[in-house]
Amino acid sequence: MPREKNPTTTPRKRAPRKTLAITGKAKAAPAPTQFVGPEKRAALIAEAAYYRAQKRGFAPGHETEDWLAAEAEVDAKLLQGVPSAQG
Repeated sequence: MPREKNPTTTPRKRAPRKTLAITGKAKAAPAPTQFVGPEKRAALIAEAAYYRAQKRGFAPGHETEDWLAAEAEVDAKLLQGVPSAQG
């Protein structure tokens, strides 16, 4: 014979299911970033540094600034998932 449930216990209540609020604006999902190897990253940085140096007429003494600025620019683009021109 089956046991009867204890009538003094109340069942647990579940929290309501969370739903996404629907708005008129659709949010674009961030683009997935693709892995770029160290050689490709260095090539992208070198190219960006070259163009920075070209813009200022290849004046000597700013090579490190150009490289660091290009490195920051390339890393920011890679983190954002911006596709490179060379694919």
